[in-house]
Amino acid sequence: MRVKVNRAACQGNGRCVAVAPDVFTLDDLGYNISGEFTIPDEQGEAAFRGAGECPERAIQVHFD
Repeated sequence: MRVKVNRAACQGNGRCVAVAPDVFTLDDLGYNISGEFTIPDEQGEAAFRGAGECPERAIQVHFD
């Protein structure tokens, strides 16, 4: 699975990390700095939950 975070759209709410701390990374100000990365299939559900929590819809999860 691939995860892509539009860092320019991130507003620093931190909701993604609240539900999926093993998938996403925030900087000291609370902005998602994860970028584009691959995750194992077992983290897919958490990634989808984190993406769904983003009010800016700045996170996309794609199947490879």
